[in-house]
Amino acid sequence: MENTKDILARLVAFPTVSHRSNMDIVTYLQEYLKNHGVETHLVRDPEEDKASLHCRIGPAVDGGIILSGHTDVVPAEGQPWDTDPFQLTERDGKLYGRGSADMKGFLACCLSAVPDMVAANLKKPVYFAFSYDEETGCQAAPALIEDFKNHYTERARYAIIGEPSEMRPIVGQKGISVFRTRVTGSQGHSSRIRQEVSAIHVAAKLIQWLEGKMDTLIREGHTDDRFDPNHTSLHVGVIEGGIAPNVIAGACTFEWDMRVIPEDAPRQILDEFQAFCQELTLSLQQRFAGAAIQTEVLHPFVPPLDTAADSAVARLITRLSGYKELQTVAYAAEAGQFAEGGFEAVICGPGSIAQAHRANEFISLDQLEKGDSFIRAVIRYLKNTA
Repeated sequence: MENTKDILARLVAFPTVSHRSNMDIVTYLQEYLKNHGVETHLVRDPEEDKASLHCRIGPAVDGGIILSGHTDVVPAEGQPWDTDPFQLTERDGKLYGRGSADMKGFLACCLSAVPDMVAANLKKPVYFAFSYDEETGCQAAPALIEDFKNHYTERARYAIIGEPSEMRPIVGQKGISVFRTRVTGSQGHSSRIRQEVSAIHVAAKLIQWLEGKMDTLIREGHTDDRFDPNHTSLHVGVIEGGIAPNVIAGACTFEWDMRVIPEDAPRQILDEFQAFCQELTLSLQQRFAGAAIQTEVLHPFVPPLDTAADSAVARLITRLSGYKELQTVAYAAEAGQFAEGGFEAVICGPGSIAQAHRANEFISLDQLEKGDSFIRAVIRYLKNTA
């Protein structure tokens, strides 16, 4: 436990906010693993200032377990922290620091167990797969997964993504994609609202369409009670436009996300939105030829996770975690990408998602201890599994 705390303190001290390079923490991970005789492999981003890391401990045989996590964290600037977010602070049975829960606590549990993994004479291997830029749309996972599959000749079977779940097994997550829609209208005096095209008014219609589509999906029975909310959500989080109350807005931009339950098709929803935009544009161009609506994808679609309750990995994770009840989450994670890559995937990790992304983020000592025990259970399973 003390070793895990020490490692977590080292990890938290790296300010791996997504817009920064993560190479310092990657170098630390490489050196730590090398000191225990573990060979690592990097998957770099095109700019060469970030990298994912993967490695194998144990024999090159089929049926191993991937322990997956991300090295990046969300920003701490602008949040009312009581302590230095990049210095692990222990107080009243809690360890405070950015990323302590999401999800460097899980990484620390994995690293702390490396000496035992190396010495265990595993019958099947354990792998680490640590990514970057998870917090900005799970951007690095596809390349990491592809490189992982190409690198190892044997076939790993399971992927456990250690997002904070209080060590409760998660078999379902929503998928997500993020978009930016730009509306071009015609500026003019606000008294000419019927002659000009207000980009803000048009954007309002588009936002109403998104909310209406969400309501239509619910009415048509597109629900999954495993999730809360139990339906696909369409949400606008940012809107900008206009220069003055008495000037018709010539431009308006809004950013929105789509979080889909497994049964819904995000491509179909986007196509319907685009069709509505095209029809509306043709109407607006009768007033102003330059009227336009353009939507770009800010973050490619992250697929949902929908692991069957009677699957082998679901049975395994209940055994390893000690929790029998399988749950789902509304947030997105890399588990859906691992499942899409051909691995039986689940989410299970120490800490609470309620602490993620907020000031004074913490992981309790109790949760960190449960994370340690979980990794030891993984080792025992791989040591004794034929």
